[in-house]
Amino acid sequence: MVYSDSPCLGAQKIDVEPTRGLSKTSGREQVGNDVRREQHREMFAEAIHPLTGMDAKQLDVQGRRMKLTADAQGECRRLDAEIPVAEKQEKLVKQQALADVQAQLFRMRRSFRELGC
Repeated sequence: MVYSDSPCLGAQKIDVEPTRGLSKTSGREQVGNDVRREQHREMFAEAIHPLTGMDAKQLDVQGRRMKLTADAQGECRRLDAEIPVAEKQEKLVKQQALADVQAQLFRMRRSFRELGC
């Protein structure tokens, strides 16, 4: 099995979250600056949640997409909705149509990555 962060034809999506600190044998937890910044952003997102309606992950995505053009942002929103539908369809289709669905899903994932969504 080969793992890649780039889209591949017929690839399976896996969701992996990195660890956030290392528990030492001494019982203390060491947290780096990157994790501390991430926790700070999460607290900020929680504080402004009533105003934005977004959680920390949604706020990060929105912040990343701010530098994209309006057309690219619209395309990212469209792909946000279409990729999960295509992933479900991939699991449900018969073997004959599987190649077509996988090719379509590959094109969407590649476009998602190239746009910087």
